Amino acid sequence: MVDWFHENGRALPWREAGFSAWGTLVSEFMLQQTPVARVIPHLEAWLERWPTPADLAASPPAEALRAWSSLGYPRRALWLHEAAVQITERHGGVVPSDVDALLALKGVGDYTARAVAAFAYGLRHPVVDTNTRRVIARAVQGQAEPAPPSRGRDLAAMEELLPAGESAAHDFNAGMMELGALVCVARNPRCGQCPLSARCAWLAAGSPAYLGPLKAVQKKYEGSDRQVRGLIMKELRAAHKPVTDAEIDSVWPDAAQRSRALAGLLADGLAVASAEGGYTLPHG
Repeated sequence: MVDWFHENGRALPWREAGFSAWGTLVSEFMLQQTPVARVIPHLEAWLERWPTPADLAASPPAEALRAWSSLGYPRRALWLHEAAVQITERHGGVVPSDVDALLALKGVGDYTARAVAAFAYGLRHPVVDTNTRRVIARAVQGQAEPAPPSRGRDLAAMEELLPAGESAAHDFNAGMMELGALVCVARNPRCGQCPLSARCAWLAAGSPAYLGPLKAVQKKYEGSDRQVRGLIMKELRAAHKPVTDAEIDSVWPDAAQRSRALAGLLADGLAVASAEGGYTLPHG
């Protein structure tokens, strides 16, 4: 796996020598539910504008939301801004390497904490994402798809495979993720190109269909409340003054859905009611 990764791993910004721990944390926030190709230009622009946590912490959250632009799930931008404030105030502006300290940051979960510790600091931790889970399900467990996520089970499964040395563990973590992203893909896996094919339990079993429990499937974006939220956020990002109710009314015809989406944005802190009337992005 490590040799395969050295030969086949993509050249990505967060894999470059000297890439900062802050850059790794930002990339992991952006990569949550967003494809790599869309993340790279946003990541580069973000780090040029805010090269350290302190730089971002000194800006109002509205600017983070504007810079997040079309990446989707804008709560990630708000959480990243709050995490930058926490890093600045609690850790002297240095992204911590300790998993528990990382988990205490806003918006950082099990995967992100271990990814930063492993990839930014080279510490030996099992790192499990969707791609890794799929590779383990097929190669080790003989299943076409992984069962619904389980923190304890998933980390234990990866821990059993992880090499002892920190450098090898780093490359093995990255290699498993890369294999799942490029070869052991969800549909039409490229088994003929897989370095694990000779000992893949799923192939050995005849590539049976998966009959186990499935994780919940996200609802279609078109016509959803998520789409309406996105349209309202687009108005708020573009304006540098309060957006009126009439302007919000123009973005979507269904009044009940529009009202529900706006209420959700207000509850999440992504929009605030202005004293002058209308709505704006949060200003801290």
